[in-house]
Amino acid sequence: MKIVLATANRHKIEEIRSVIPAEAGIQILEQLDSRFRGNDVAETGTTLLENALQKARAAAKASGLWALADDTGLFVDALDGKPGVFSARYAGEEGNAVKNIEKLLQELRGVPFEKRGAHFETVMALVHPDGREVTVQGELAGMIAEKCSGEKGFGYDPVFWLPKRGVTLAELPLEEKNRISHRGKALLKMKKIIEEILKIENEK
Repeated sequence: MKIVLATANRHKIEEIRSVIPAEAGIQILEQLDSRFRGNDVAETGTTLLENALQKARAAAKASGLWALADDTGLFVDALDGKPGVFSARYAGEEGNAVKNIEKLLQELRGVPFEKRGAHFETVMALVHPDGREVTVQGELAGMIAEKCSGEKGFGYDPVFWLPKRGVTLAELPLEEKNRISHRGKALLKMKKIIEEILKIENEK
């Protein structure tokens, strides 16, 4: 079973490969290993689900293979759910984590810590060219710290505070992060689905 990852984000690829490794019968392909080039896929959806499906459908169509895509958003209570679906381009430039965090902290300036609740949400889509589609979702609740801390992770991880652990996501080792994070939870659900699909296809 070959699966194209509909992302060029090295951090996402690393997380996906750590949860869904190349095991017997499963081959994980990156964009360069397939006919899919995801840079031209416009994320025009108004929800994480719509964007994840857009990317997965485009990758499946271009490659002729199963395609896996996700869309993730940070939803901050004090900002009425922003940045949400626009998290990756919150400061205008796609994927500029430093500017995104700077804008987020600026908009939260003066907001007391107890009111800085937030949650991450990931929606993951697995799509086949024949029209089969499966989606899963994962969430992680936390707080927005007043400054960055930690050098692991990516995106908003350095300011996403985990009260029960007393650290940010960027301070957790990848293995531990994958056990508790929004994307990790979605990946574990998707791994079970992929294994079931593989089992069914092997029995044909």
